[in-house]
Amino acid sequence: MESKDYLKDISEIKDLMNKSSRFISLSGISGILAGIYALIGAAIAYWLVTEYSSGILILNGKIFRLVMLDLFLIALFSVVTGIILTTRKAKKNGANIWDTSSRRLVINFLIPLVAGGIYILVILNQQKYGQTGALMLLFYGLALVNASKYSIGDIRYLGFIQIILGLICAWLPGYGFWLWVFGFGFMHIIYGTWMHFKYDVKK
Repeated sequence: MESKDYLKDISEIKDLMNKSSRFISLSGISGILAGIYALIGAAIAYWLVTEYSSGILILNGKIFRLVMLDLFLIALFSVVTGIILTTRKAKKNGANIWDTSSRRLVINFLIPLVAGGIYILVILNQQKYGQTGALMLLFYGLALVNASKYSIGDIRYLGFIQIILGLICAWLPGYGFWLWVFGFGFMHIIYGTWMHFKYDVKK
């Protein structure tokens, strides 16, 4: 009987240590909404390109800038939604939204993402547009894998998928737009739904 109690105590201690070192208040709904934003933004970008630039993005500077604004708004809405819903979930669970684990999560997520973003801006400035989608997927995937050490470990699987999609996109640049849509749109919806029912819905 005592050995069972010891095992239970050890399990509880291990669980507390894991929670204290990882930020586990990420919202599955925010992932779903991020995917929806990406699909809406992709539809707008596709319409802009096909309707106003004959499908040749690099020949129309104004359309290109509008597409970049579209991407920026997708990222902005996704980040703001994620912050709001994650903060709400953390408060509901009595967790601190900004502690050591959440700071580590943000820092480790931003390092590959910011480096990748700067690199993408550099090559766009050089008018090298062909690998933009692949690079977005790759650096985003690396950011997820890097941050997974300080959050729900399952996000690394989404990161692996994004990396694989990025490599396929680099190999088949002609399908870059559709791979971007699948990675940032449908995969976020699928992943967010899975995470919502696994962690957010009370059993």
